[in-house]
Amino acid sequence: MMRNPGRVFIILVLFLLAPLSASAQKVESGKFFQGEGATLYYEIRGAKTGTPLIVINGGPGVDHTYMQATLHPSSALDELAEDHPVIFYDQRGVGESPALTAGQSCTVADQIADLEALRAYLGYEHINILGHSFGGYLAMAYAARYPERIERLIICDSAAPKFADTIFLFAKVFPETYEQMEAIKITDEATKKAAFMHYFSMLFYSGKNRDTYLAQVTRINANIEVGDMLRKDMEQLDFTSELSKFRFPTLVMTGRFDMNVAPSVAYTIHKAIPGSRFVVFEESGHLPFYEEQEPFVRTVKGFLSGK
Repeated sequence: MMRNPGRVFIILVLFLLAPLSASAQKVESGKFFQGEGATLYYEIRGAKTGTPLIVINGGPGVDHTYMQATLHPSSALDELAEDHPVIFYDQRGVGESPALTAGQSCTVADQIADLEALRAYLGYEHINILGHSFGGYLAMAYAARYPERIERLIICDSAAPKFADTIFLFAKVFPETYEQMEAIKITDEATKKAAFMHYFSMLFYSGKNRDTYLAQVTRINANIEVGDMLRKDMEQLDFTSELSKFRFPTLVMTGRFDMNVAPSVAYTIHKAIPGSRFVVFEESGHLPFYEEQEPFVRTVKGFLSGK
């Protein structure tokens, strides 16, 4: 992690906004809904029938768009939308969702309540969830609070249910890049981008995939205030004991070369959830849906179909 990760980096996932390829799936125009504690932006892709797959992106403090970056004509999540409605949303205070107002809270409990409000608003009795990185942490927290709403749970390169148990490998595997990143004093957008580009260069298994992704980056999209608020709250929470109570099918996935969250974290989560399935993508870092799109889609589609 950075010297002061709460100030600049949460080191859970993407803080970059890249231009996206044209989607092969029909996209419902983005809409807003007013929850009990916040207004959220959401959009629905693909099929209109079946149990929806709600995607919880990482961060915290990031919008959903990084998960739609692709090396293919459409993203992995667009391909998943061939069989199920796929719902993206921007968490409170980030992306298209309105900025936090003075005094507005932003805790993990707030995030859980927002997701439940979205489910109720859309009228789904049950949902599938795919959570990536911080999104995996939030998915576990939601599932612990509302297990009766979960049909199937997918956790991808997730932070540990006790955040302090999350293992970061940057300094051990990329010592020179990590040192350079730490040395950057962020004072403006240029230095902010420079620091984040160093961070991003350590997320990929393939140098070619890394260069292709980073070449698309146009601007940094990080809400530091939201990240700070959630990180502080996460440090006080521990959902580990809840995992043994999960009784719905669960898929735990990781990239073999994830330096952002060591694969051992995913394996520990898998071992704690009765009957869960563990899948490793052998040529991926933190973003298997980008680096190994075809096997990722095949694995998730099979799991959602009960195979």
